[in-house]
Amino acid sequence: MAGSSRPGIGSVVPCLRYRDAPAAIDWLCDAFGFERHAVYPNGDGTIAHAEISTGRTGGRGMVMLGSAVESDYGALMRQPDELGGANTQGIYVVVEDIDAHYARARAAGARIAIDIRDQDYGGRDYTCRDPEGHVWTFGNYDLWAE
Repeated sequence: MAGSSRPGIGSVVPCLRYRDAPAAIDWLCDAFGFERHAVYPNGDGTIAHAEISTGRTGGRGMVMLGSAVESDYGALMRQPDELGGANTQGIYVVVEDIDAHYARARAAGARIAIDIRDQDYGGRDYTCRDPEGHVWTFGNYDLWAE
């Protein structure tokens, strides 16, 4: 990072695996407003690697994803339905109009886990699950705002 006095610190990019990655990409873009940055399909219809971005003006948010396949990396991962719906991590995405985003996600069928609410620390957010059970929180609390 330019100007940083701490070497080795850079961008953080969550990585997810989906059983039906092509459908997940479509859904994440439709429901949450992500944009396809890059999608690399395999010959069998699975996704080797994909990058979806927030598309937010001035934002650099991105999520990498691919198909859940047997591999060295895949052996480290479990899908939420293999853990009784539990997740071992969650993703927080900053959005500008949280109420409109919430309405869009609900209309697309996002399973709301924690309804939209104002937080004591400032900001407003909600938490939901995508069709394969991954947990997402969307809010307007911008940690980088001054």
